[in-house]
Amino acid sequence: MLVHRDEQLAHLHWAFHACEKHGHGQVALVTGAVGSGKTQVLETFGEWAAAAGGQVLSAAGSRAEQGLHFGVLGQLLHSARMKPEGLRQVEELIREAALSVPTAEAGTDMAAEVLTEVLTADGLWAPLLRTAFDTFLALARQGPLVLAVDDLQHTDAASLHCLLYVTRRLRNARIMVLLSEATTLRQAHPLFHAELRSLPRFTRVTLPPLTAESVSRLLSARALAHGTGTGTGAGAHAPRGTGAGAREVGEEVRRILRVTGGNPLLTQALVDEQANREKDSAPAGGARAGDTFDRAVLDCLYRHEPGVREVAQALAVLDRPASQELLGQLLDVLPDTTGPAVRVLQGAGLVDSGELRHPRILDAVRSDIPAEERRRLHQRAAEVLHENGAEASVVAEHLVASAWTDGAWVVPVLRDAAAHALSSGRPDHAAACLRLGGQAETDKDRYNSLMAMLITARWQVNPLAVTGQVSQLVEAARDGGTSLSTAVATVPYLLWQGRAEEAAEAISGCGADDHGPAADALRLTRLLIALSHPEYLGTLSENPGSWIRTATAPHAASPQLQAVSVLGHALMPTGGVDTAAAAEQLLERHHLDSGSLGLLTAPLLALLCAGRADRVAVWGEQLLARPGVRHIPAWRGVVRAIHAEATLRLGDLDAAERGARLSLEDLPAPAWGVAVGGPLGTLITCTTESGRLFEAERWLAQPLPAGVFRTPVGAHYLIARGRHHLAMGRHQAARADLHRCGELVRSWGTDVAGLVPWRLELARVQLGLGNRTQAAQLLREQLQVSRGLDDRTQGRALRLLASTAAPDHRRRLLSRAVTVLQSCSDQQELARALSDTGQAFPRAGDSPQPRLFVHRANRVAQSAGRSTALPQQMDRRSTPDDTPPASTPPEPATNPRPRPGPGSGGQPGPAPGADGFEVRDQDSVLSEAERRVAVLAARGRTNRQISNELYITVSTVEQHLTRVYRKLDVKSRTDLPNRLMALAEPMA
Repeated sequence: MLVHRDEQLAHLHWAFHACEKHGHGQVALVTGAVGSGKTQVLETFGEWAAAAGGQVLSAAGSRAEQGLHFGVLGQLLHSARMKPEGLRQVEELIREAALSVPTAEAGTDMAAEVLTEVLTADGLWAPLLRTAFDTFLALARQGPLVLAVDDLQHTDAASLHCLLYVTRRLRNARIMVLLSEATTLRQAHPLFHAELRSLPRFTRVTLPPLTAESVSRLLSARALAHGTGTGTGAGAHAPRGTGAGAREVGEEVRRILRVTGGNPLLTQALVDEQANREKDSAPAGGARAGDTFDRAVLDCLYRHEPGVREVAQALAVLDRPASQELLGQLLDVLPDTTGPAVRVLQGAGLVDSGELRHPRILDAVRSDIPAEERRRLHQRAAEVLHENGAEASVVAEHLVASAWTDGAWVVPVLRDAAAHALSSGRPDHAAACLRLGGQAETDKDRYNSLMAMLITARWQVNPLAVTGQVSQLVEAARDGGTSLSTAVATVPYLLWQGRAEEAAEAISGCGADDHGPAADALRLTRLLIALSHPEYLGTLSENPGSWIRTATAPHAASPQLQAVSVLGHALMPTGGVDTAAAAEQLLERHHLDSGSLGLLTAPLLALLCAGRADRVAVWGEQLLARPGVRHIPAWRGVVRAIHAEATLRLGDLDAAERGARLSLEDLPAPAWGVAVGGPLGTLITCTTESGRLFEAERWLAQPLPAGVFRTPVGAHYLIARGRHHLAMGRHQAARADLHRCGELVRSWGTDVAGLVPWRLELARVQLGLGNRTQAAQLLREQLQVSRGLDDRTQGRALRLLASTAAPDHRRRLLSRAVTVLQSCSDQQELARALSDTGQAFPRAGDSPQPRLFVHRANRVAQSAGRSTALPQQMDRRSTPDDTPPASTPPEPATNPRPRPGPGSGGQPGPAPGADGFEVRDQDSVLSEAERRVAVLAARGRTNRQISNELYITVSTVEQHLTRVYRKLDVKSRTDLPNRLMALAEPMA
């Protein structure tokens, strides 16, 4: 498809008409970059000239046939429409002349001069030239004759001399010589070009790159040909001229120009590739749609000289702008020879601003380089870049790609590059540098230091991959073979694996000055041990008051120590300082730093323990949205787990469960070490509160590593497990877990509500057992332990405390609970508080106030996207004033006889009102087992799925459904939803 060549074709049409009208010969040279459409222009013009009454003789030069004398001339003659006997004489002269010229002397300007001398000496040159010209003249008498020669740069010297002979004699001949030539490193056949430029009727036509308008026309033509509208991609179906459609087509045009630079060959390949992708079919030849553009790039590259291709390969290996000098050193050639090659590539649309234009082009060129040659180029690039003072990270990329370590300077460069990669959030690249450096390092101390850095890098990608290396460094530390920095570096990973004793032992013999980086590193390590395993808090020589001084220091030497100190103060607050503000300052200061996710987890946890789950949710989303977070699975999983717990405390069960699941996808459960209790505890709580109790059982069945319950994460897990036991009606198990949780945090001195509100959960157990006095005491203590008490926990505590209070005091507590819960996003808990408030009012005639509260509770519950078991007893006699409202909607864990939801196995069925299928009236018709099967079948479950969820056989499911169909008078499971809905009790 020829696009944007109307002006150039008009010049050629004018030359043809001048030749036809005035009888004067014309010579036209079409030039342009490889892939600019020269061949298409010649073919299009040839078709037009033939239709206009002319005769077109065509030939094409070839690099492979440059040594074939008179090859192009022979092509021209054989394309003529003339009798065979008319060609016999000139063919015999060509054959004799070709046999007289030494083959080794073809293809150069000197060979052309030698060629003239040889043919003149043999008396063959003049007869051949006259005969060939007479042949062309005879053809021109029938009408204008066009001699079209494509790829002039590859034409053999003998044919060029014949063409020059013809062009000098075109003054009174109706012959148009049309030539095309690609841009090359050096102008091919300079003597021939000098002769052409001296001709009086010579025209040069240059083919420029495509413009935006040209590409738009190409897209429109392609779309019309395929019947898809006016473009491809996003704008393929948008009406032409509409604002949205024009913008989409404009964006597609700009994208194409960014990739191709306006080269027609590359542009058409990209458009075809997109069309093939949209049709979901491979192009001709069985290639994938994504290969079309790559093949076009290589086609374009191989049509240039080898020197141009070598420069393109060097640019692909460097993957950055390069000067002539750098390219010359890399290729071991004179720098002046690389400049023309870069200009040729730029003209072809492959290079822009000294580098390959687009990653697609770079990948295509690089993939074409043989593996051994690519390795050699990377090695040479590393050497050249190092000699020119390039950054360590740049040099290291080529060292890793070449796996070369022979230079004495290599290991220090790799170490510096790894440190930069770690600080930039690229642990994968850091690990590659450190592995290569470890192969070349011979000094034991420096080797151990490299291995400590490698553990840090590999842990961020996969914590399971570092167990062996951590153990090796621990053994080296016991033997006195590691430095302080190496011993300190192993501690976090020992703690992650629950090896607290080994972590303490690793630094037991370490000492440092009171000030300086070494002292800060040692303080940080001891504080990490104590906060992750609070039984070691008593071994610290510092008191919590000193932590906050470190945390709030305006110019801390160690941001890591400052961050962990903030977390320490959140777990053991001393008063007088706003821990949340200190954590926010750290997050504000470092949240944009590359590779800072590990640093920022401590202030995130501090905010959570300070009761600011709302701020944790905001900061967590901001951190997870950073582009570099995809390279750090471990820290990404940790931040997601913290964010999930924050959203749970804000009442958003769906977002919390989704975040916790994603955190376990980032890191599988075995990779979490003792921290696995964090995401598991959040998931257990989410599934429990959603009524999916047996799904929660499956999460509880996940094995826990030894030492989990020596950590604050273990207390978090105990809370979740206790809530689940309560929801399943296992009160004694729930009380045991919650008592143990309380004993742990009190023995550690970390009894803050923001860590685990164990008193509230234990109060719910006491309420379930009917122990209202003990429950009230626990709830009052929970409200008095205000450190880290978030709004949701406070509101829940107030609502539960109201159920133990006298009527007047109950209404005041519920009013406070509603006020507090309105400031958080837990609509379910707010609905319960509103409903309890409505039930707390005594009957006073037809007072509408109680019903208004219940109606508002219903609206809040419906706006939360899930139905709540709200009371429907406003028309009945109210409960006595000295008892709590019997209709107070129970939380899943406060009901001593739970009703688990779908997927919860053989226990009673889904929570009331879960989706409109939980009915009341059919209980008298269906058995409990039949009702559970009917509800699941109405929700679209297959018999096999029902069998798995209820832990019964498929045969039992079929028997239950048979009885359900008979009792409810339905023919199939498709009738069940409407029948169950018809039986359901409507909400007020």
